[in-house]
Amino acid sequence: MTERSASDQRAAGDPGQTRDRPERSTRDDPLNTPAQFVRSVGPDRALLLAKLDLHTACDILFDMQRDVLDLSDVRKPSELEAGERQSVIGTVVDAESRQLSKGRTLTAVLLRSGREFVRGVWFNQPWMLKKMRHDDVVLFSGKPKRNAGRWEFSNPLVQWLDADDADDEPASVLPRYGLTDGLKMQAMRRITKAAVEDYLEFVPEHIPAELLDEWNIPGIQDALKFLHTPKNMADFKAGQRRLLFEDLVEFQLAVALRRRAWKQAAAAPSLPTTAKIDSRIRRLFPFRFTTGQNRAVQEISRDLASGEAMHRLLQADVGAGKTAIALYAMLVTVANDHQAVLMAPTELLASQHWQTIDRALAHSRVKRTLLTGQLTAAQRRKALEQIQAGEVQLVIGTQALIQQGVEFATLGLAVIDEQHKFGVGQRAKFSAGESNPHVLVMTATPIPRSLCLTQFGDLDLTVVNELPPGRQPVKTFRVDNPPARGRAWKFIRERLQEGRQVYIVCPRVGESEDEALDDILEPDATAAEKAVLGVAEELTGSTEQLFRELQDGELKGFRLGMVHGRLDAQQKTDTMDAFREGEIQALVSTTVIEVGVDVPNASIMIIQQAERFGLSQLHQLRGRIGRGRHQGYCFLFSDATDPAVVQRLSALEEHADGFQIAEVDFELRGPGDVLGTRQHGAIPLKHAHLIRDRELVEETRAAAFTLVDSHRFETEPFAALKTSVLTRFGELLSLPRSG
Repeated sequence: MTERSASDQRAAGDPGQTRDRPERSTRDDPLNTPAQFVRSVGPDRALLLAKLDLHTACDILFDMQRDVLDLSDVRKPSELEAGERQSVIGTVVDAESRQLSKGRTLTAVLLRSGREFVRGVWFNQPWMLKKMRHDDVVLFSGKPKRNAGRWEFSNPLVQWLDADDADDEPASVLPRYGLTDGLKMQAMRRITKAAVEDYLEFVPEHIPAELLDEWNIPGIQDALKFLHTPKNMADFKAGQRRLLFEDLVEFQLAVALRRRAWKQAAAAPSLPTTAKIDSRIRRLFPFRFTTGQNRAVQEISRDLASGEAMHRLLQADVGAGKTAIALYAMLVTVANDHQAVLMAPTELLASQHWQTIDRALAHSRVKRTLLTGQLTAAQRRKALEQIQAGEVQLVIGTQALIQQGVEFATLGLAVIDEQHKFGVGQRAKFSAGESNPHVLVMTATPIPRSLCLTQFGDLDLTVVNELPPGRQPVKTFRVDNPPARGRAWKFIRERLQEGRQVYIVCPRVGESEDEALDDILEPDATAAEKAVLGVAEELTGSTEQLFRELQDGELKGFRLGMVHGRLDAQQKTDTMDAFREGEIQALVSTTVIEVGVDVPNASIMIIQQAERFGLSQLHQLRGRIGRGRHQGYCFLFSDATDPAVVQRLSALEEHADGFQIAEVDFELRGPGDVLGTRQHGAIPLKHAHLIRDRELVEETRAAAFTLVDSHRFETEPFAALKTSVLTRFGELLSLPRSG
């Protein structure tokens, strides 16, 4: 168990509120006592505590440990028993790492504990050698066994101890805090103990007693006592559960309130799906819907007919047919004499949607138009007039759809594609006036369940993870050396000669490459936020350079084309059309082809410098192939040797399912970057962690939604809790501050 550092907590939270401190209104509140006046602190240590963002007695009380040292079963080596979980404390006296057969490694560390020795061993974890320094004091936990006359721990849990851990007062559980230079663990424990003894009684409880029992959490004063001065692990875990539960449940209550506010804000048109409407729509598709698509259509149809504004997230893995589901919903809307709109984050994706839907409606009387920033002034003026007059029933476009001057006559449904690339405020612009449209947000980037229940917890969820019949999983290979690269190119040339086509993807050209960058980011986006989007200022190989190298090298004699964001929209469209028609055999491209591109004959993809891409983005990219009757092959070219990179790329070789990929990505990178963009209004949790505490995420969501849906939350006993929720999240989530 490892807590985030104080700096991580601040980065993840509301910059105006750094701790889980209760709201206090009077200056003479003892909890506001400056840290230097807390026993065992003083002016010098107060300066050190300030570096940890601990300024008051309250801050110290609510400073959650980074981890805990469980000494309840620490033994001498002579007391160890085989096969039972135990711990040993010792000093590192020797460490080595050596190669075994078949590329495996063995790392071994020898500890001296008193006059005896124990060994820890790790297979295929050579980095452990760098972490184990001579004379480090560490604790090994695990199930030891005898090997060659010595006790040995295989892959033990390791805790690095401070020198004063061994000299501290006898205890079975020792809290371990985040420190700074000049502040020792022993001193920090004395400070928190003094804060508990002198200030704990002043901490108010804002969760009603009935909920404490219902949620199985202790009162706040007991919880803080358990955290800082635990008698056993059960105490510590109870105190920890209270702070984590409270942190998560307050956010989940805010999400539940926003969801309720959305549904109650204004009436939405009732758009029923009759048997006749259903039959007429299905005739437009040259295929039968999968079970997953049928289930999605049923859920969406039920929402459209309800009279309450739909606010649903449609998650579909790459190739699972989310565009067909969206088109079905839009045609139901049109059949009920209302307008429908589909908004995409980029010009290319909007154009791809337009082409797909325009072909599907070729023999339909539905009046439709494409609205993007590429229209001339005259074209835009005409389109806006038709939209406002209700002459156009179905509109597809980019963020231009929510710019000033766009007015709909009878907007019934807004579909927002790749919704994580739009902020909450941008999505909300469709909902204004006396009547709300229904909103369907959708993505082909599967979102980990923990994020679905928090970041997108105010949306109802529909998941489609069933691929259409005949769709084969793409075979993926990591290519990390010149001989393997040569074999890959030979394989590709043979497939091209058989009539197949290939995508060759490389990182973006530069910061101005993506014409949608300003649409995706806030106007004051930082350089770090742009880097999260994968936009680098300096890249070793540009698209143009790679194009020339392939023309004269590996693909000499084949017909090549090139697409990247520096080309204008018409150039991109012309090149993509040529590739779709087979006039181009190999397309060298940046990630502009990540979503929306559908060329069934393109069955091969090479991704250059694959280490520069996130897992979900790599999965999106390879989703462009294997869409026809030929087996798809994806080659990940990378010279990276970093273990984390190798682990990430190997996950693509092992997993074909996007939802599994999303969970792996979530584990490796955490919630901040998993979607590939910095979220506007990211989850400001103080102590909880969406990966480590995923079970609590589900538990707190159920508890919060039950409380809000039952209307108990509006009663007097819950006033203090509601005030805390609105104080933390009211502005972030635009919550009504009534009651």
